[in-house]
Amino acid sequence: MARRVRMGMVGGGRGAFIGAVHRTAARLDDHVQLVCAALSADPDRAKASAADINLPDDRTYTSYKDMLQREAALPAAERMEFVAIVTPNHMHHPVALAALEHGFHVLSDKPATRTLDECRDIAKLVEQTGLLYALTHNYTGYPMIRHARDLIASGSLGAVRKVVAEYAQGWLATPLEQTDHKQAAWRTDPERAGAGGCLGDIATHAHNLAEYVTGLDVQHLAADLTTFVDGRPLDDDANILLRFNNNAKGVLHASQIAVGAENDLSLRVYAEKGALEWRQPDANTLLVHHLDAPTQILRAATAHTSDASRAATRIPPGHPEGYLEAFANIYAAFAAAVRARNDNSAPPADAPDYPGITAALRGMAFIEAALTSSKNNAAWTPVSVD
Repeated sequence: MARRVRMGMVGGGRGAFIGAVHRTAARLDDHVQLVCAALSADPDRAKASAADINLPDDRTYTSYKDMLQREAALPAAERMEFVAIVTPNHMHHPVALAALEHGFHVLSDKPATRTLDECRDIAKLVEQTGLLYALTHNYTGYPMIRHARDLIASGSLGAVRKVVAEYAQGWLATPLEQTDHKQAAWRTDPERAGAGGCLGDIATHAHNLAEYVTGLDVQHLAADLTTFVDGRPLDDDANILLRFNNNAKGVLHASQIAVGAENDLSLRVYAEKGALEWRQPDANTLLVHHLDAPTQILRAATAHTSDASRAATRIPPGHPEGYLEAFANIYAAFAAAVRARNDNSAPPADAPDYPGITAALRGMAFIEAALTSSKNNAAWTPVSVD
């Protein structure tokens, strides 16, 4: 069996949501071992959080800078090999840069940074160092999303004509950030979240999914961003028209004030000869519509799905796999790439399937274009990483 890849973590201590998700996803397939962490900027919380997950005292750090320096000084066979960044957005940039400068691969929560310029900094250092970078757009790890991508790429449905991507939540329909709700507080704070609220938090997922499945790039957009909750400094609703590089058109809707919605992520792709339809609440199902044949209802882990789709499943058909397993697929792919790089061994037979620095740049370009467009009365605006 391949050895476990050693991971460090920055952020994700007590009171955090995504840190525990990352740790669960990382260990699901037994490819990754958490060996060290700086779980909070507060020393007492960092130590208490580390004790919660049985992390040894000598690998528990109270700052990411201390962790990177001390880990880099350890023998190569002991030190962490990559760092998972699970902090609020404002820390993604400094931690990623410092990790790369110390010779560590980086896996970061999304969005990559607060600004496109910050993301360009990271991209430049990734290129200079040759180190690996992954961004956890975890929805790309769903088996039926991978089948949808492969079906579009096969050309059997013809050219893509229209894409409809939606992500609706209702948890911020009231000013929750004015209470002691930690997640709402930082996600609605421009200093920590960046200039986009709903836009950066969930619209980026819908955008990424649209590009991942179709293989197309959004070239221009027209965005109407709204803040419905009084006193909130960031947008909580986004309605965006898209133009893709093959002249296909798209509609992207994202909202965090959609009362009754939980994490209602969905994607529809309309092509010349057929169409695809996928919804996260029924993530193991993909509907394939045809011009001259009945609609197909495809299910995960069956023989009718692509090799890449079946490789993303762990259990027989009918047993539901979901969010955590999709997240784990990103970790498994990244761990395989890190192991191959650090051991000077042959890379996996299939190219590692995880969003990388290009997806990071595309996401930040999308955010900045949408902000610019909305400020200009939804004017058509180019989406460019340059």
